[in-house]
Amino acid sequence: MLKSFIFSICIFISVLNYSQTYEIRYESSYNGKVQPNQDPLMVYANEKENFILNSKIKEQKSDYPFEISKIEKPSNTIFSYAFLKPDEIISTSDAESVDKQTFEITNQTKKILGYNCKKAITKINSNTIEVWFTNDLKISGGPSSLGQKLGLVLQIERNGNSATTAISLKKIKNSGIEKILSKEPVKTDLLSYRDLLWKSRFTTLSVFENEIINFSDESKSDEKIKRFANGTVILKKIKFPKIEAGDNIFVELKQQSNGDAYDRTGTVFFIPQEKSQSFFNGLENGIKTLPLYENGNGKQYYGVVSTNNYQPTVELMRFFTSFGINKFNHIQLKDKIWQTVSPFRQDITELKPSLSEKELWIGTFIGNYDKGGHKVSLDITIHHSDQLIHQNNKAIPLFNTTNIMEMAGQDYATMFDNDKGIFVEFNLEKDLKNAQLRYITTGHGGWENGDEFIPKINSIYLDGKLSFSFTPWRTDCGSYRLYNPASGNFPDGLSSSDLSRSNWCPGTITNPEFISLGDLKAGKHTIQVKIPQGKPEGTSFSAWNVSGVLLGSE
Repeated sequence: MLKSFIFSICIFISVLNYSQTYEIRYESSYNGKVQPNQDPLMVYANEKENFILNSKIKEQKSDYPFEISKIEKPSNTIFSYAFLKPDEIISTSDAESVDKQTFEITNQTKKILGYNCKKAITKINSNTIEVWFTNDLKISGGPSSLGQKLGLVLQIERNGNSATTAISLKKIKNSGIEKILSKEPVKTDLLSYRDLLWKSRFTTLSVFENEIINFSDESKSDEKIKRFANGTVILKKIKFPKIEAGDNIFVELKQQSNGDAYDRTGTVFFIPQEKSQSFFNGLENGIKTLPLYENGNGKQYYGVVSTNNYQPTVELMRFFTSFGINKFNHIQLKDKIWQTVSPFRQDITELKPSLSEKELWIGTFIGNYDKGGHKVSLDITIHHSDQLIHQNNKAIPLFNTTNIMEMAGQDYATMFDNDKGIFVEFNLEKDLKNAQLRYITTGHGGWENGDEFIPKINSIYLDGKLSFSFTPWRTDCGSYRLYNPASGNFPDGLSSSDLSRSNWCPGTITNPEFISLGDLKAGKHTIQVKIPQGKPEGTSFSAWNVSGVLLGSE
């Protein structure tokens, strides 16, 4: 009887020891300084499992999305739970990564929170990671998956400067995490889990998906997509949410040849709707219904400059298609493995004032005369951030000479053959502080004496005075050879796509220049752009696609 009682007591004590759970709090520091306003990392560890989360998640006060990790013992299988929305939870498992970890155990020791710790070292992606762990408590765990086989990790330091260190450790009866994990998650594979969690961290506005931009009488609008200029312009109306002060905005376009083998001018744009007339009127009713701009060279240019009643399109991104990517990948060259898609991605956060809570026509144009044309997908993403890089609260369209309606009769931007160039008058209702001109420029004329291949200075005048001048020129075009399978090869060993150009390369975007204009007073002002455009030769001519948006704060 006594032996049976003693045995029962032993079993009871064993169960207590097995179920003993510890709560460990960690804080982050950099170069010995504790990071301010941080949400402490929390670990709940016992012999059976190790939970990793933060204090806001534990208190169920965290914003979505958030993540909880569990490392199951003794298998060291990692179970990850992502809470994407209140009613959307996904999970995945990884039974291999912990076992693949390798460490060099050193002779160095120190005490953390009174516990004897040893140092182990590992390398991850060229980073040196030092893991301090203790075996005093007979359990394993820590603030990440690192060192789960070593013992209880009380400090992880990366490259000698960034550290996560335990600041408290106590025994508890129950972690209470089962309340947070009470709903059954949807199980998925590891890569899908990571992708869904990543995408849940920002807002995606899907504009186009595998849409064709071509030249064909058969290109017609439907209930989702409007098509103009024989299919070379596509439009979709997009509703933007409220965009907060620190948010970042990106535009991302993926392009492939669907038949056209050449490098073409492309633009992603939106149509301002603040004035009584917009570029959309020209698309529907013809380019000549838009305001006329003349500069004395005898030609007529429609819809290119701002007036009292009209604003031109605003370029989100200027891009250039490569020579026949994907469609012409059958063209073989030794040691060349062609890319299958041209990815274009650009930060457009400075245009936030024109986008937030607006419903706008978003469009894409690729100038081509091919029935197959090009295939594009377009997304706009909004990423929450507290980092204020662009603080302007105004974005005022001034000019855009890119002939988006080229295939419906809009003339090329040849107005720079006259000294007047492009000249815009605008009126500010209020003072504008820290004014900048967001300026995009590319030169065109695809023969040896054309401005595409001849460096030309661009000069910008504010109120009649020279404000800024530079020579837009790209010398890195050869870096993108693998995006250009149909690019012609010359006797000198170069490919057409290798050649330096006036601020563009086949298969790339053209970055805006941000030209400081200082503080502008309320009232009338002028902006003028002058470029020494080359003279025509026979049927060949030069042109310059330039666009300008005035940025600043009222």
